[in-house]
Amino acid sequence: MLRKLFLAGTTFALLSGITLATPIGSYARCGWNYLTDSAGDAVPLEWELKRARQMIVDLQPEIQNNARRIAQEKIEVVRLERQLGETDMRLAKAQSEIERLSDDLRDESPTYSYGGKTYTSVQVKSDLGNRFKRFKTRQQTSDKLQKMLSARQASLRAASERMEAMLDARRQLEVEVENLQARLGALRVAQTSSQLNLDDSALSRSRELLDEIAMRIDVEEETMKVDVEYFGEIDLEEPSDENLLEDISAYMNGINGAGSDALVSIDLSADSSL
Repeated sequence: MLRKLFLAGTTFALLSGITLATPIGSYARCGWNYLTDSAGDAVPLEWELKRARQMIVDLQPEIQNNARRIAQEKIEVVRLERQLGETDMRLAKAQSEIERLSDDLRDESPTYSYGGKTYTSVQVKSDLGNRFKRFKTRQQTSDKLQKMLSARQASLRAASERMEAMLDARRQLEVEVENLQARLGALRVAQTSSQLNLDDSALSRSRELLDEIAMRIDVEEETMKVDVEYFGEIDLEEPSDENLLEDISAYMNGINGAGSDALVSIDLSADSSL
């Protein structure tokens, strides 16, 4: 019973873990991708360019290793070419000797003389058979060497082409890095120019002070002009009594009406008799 309960609990826990692990795993992957992307965007462009330059420099050991392998392959090709050349020379000599012995045996002579020595026809036939076997073996060796040489030459050509392509790609990367460096420099200059806020507060204060001084001078000049025109001159003409009486009469008429005019006239007449 306990064993069944344990198995059931374990199964439930596993199923629950699987159910929960699916969204949690997706959230975790999403968070990790966001962090890595944010970290990549936060790296300054200058630093990224330096890293790109370093990666290009790090290609040098691999290029040198490939160049060494190509050099070794060239040496192997040269060795195979020399070996094949020697084998072909031996084959040509062996073929010539086989043809000579074959021609001599066609004469059906009982003895044959070679190099100051005399050999029977049986000895010559035996030697011819052995030479023919070695010739066929050497011919097979030559064929194999030729195939090996062809394969090595093809491999060397392919490696040389890949090496040249790698060098071209590295040169292209260097040019692109220089181009990106120039573009980044121009971008930084443009950003600096757009963000360059000059402090012209002192100039503004100087302008305000000059305007204030000019306004004060204008006020004092205007004040001086008023004083001279209206208050600084002597009135050379005597005040006229006639005008004064007329002004008083007009004023009083406006206040008291027509009756007051008579009163004023009488008073003025009385004053005149006195």
